[in-house]
Amino acid sequence: MKGPGTKQFGGRVLFLDRDDINTDEIIPARYLTASSREELKPHILEDLQLPGFDPPRDCAGRGAVVSRKNFGCGSSREHAPWVLELNGINMVIAESFARIFRQNMYNCGLIAAELPRETLDALFRDFAGQETTLTCPAAANGETRENLLLTFTAKNGDRRIERICPFVLGGFERTLVESGGWVEYANRRY
Repeated sequence: MKGPGTKQFGGRVLFLDRDDINTDEIIPARYLTASSREELKPHILEDLQLPGFDPPRDCAGRGAVVSRKNFGCGSSREHAPWVLELNGINMVIAESFARIFRQNMYNCGLIAAELPRETLDALFRDFAGQETTLTCPAAANGETRENLLLTFTAKNGDRRIERICPFVLGGFERTLVESGGWVEYANRRY
């Protein structure tokens, strides 16, 4: 799915199998004094401790994250969605999000998609550890639809695995994504 400009939703998926990934793990506080957003880019998930996880290797070229519940808890900072976006990650899928993080995602024109635990369990079981791609098709002319189908695909040997997960992007969140974020929305509207 494409939003305004060149923002692409979906792509290669990064699986982070843990609850309560906090904003200090997404972007460590020691980097919040950076003079530009771009300086944050190499520090994505630098302090996240997961077995076998190497942020520079595992985050490169990813467009989406799949995680567990309460993603983005901790400090209420916009830097966390910024560092995701700087690294090409425009969609996070989890069972739940910290309220402020979720809103900051939409304020940046990104998508925070909530899926049920059972669906996430199936995604981790079927796709984690494999090269997985997420597609999130849009309506004609690049418009964002309210009812989206998130399609996960991977190859397991000669066999192609696919799972389709419905997701509703409604109301003002859809408007923010279509606009490219809060600032772009406000500039057009006011």
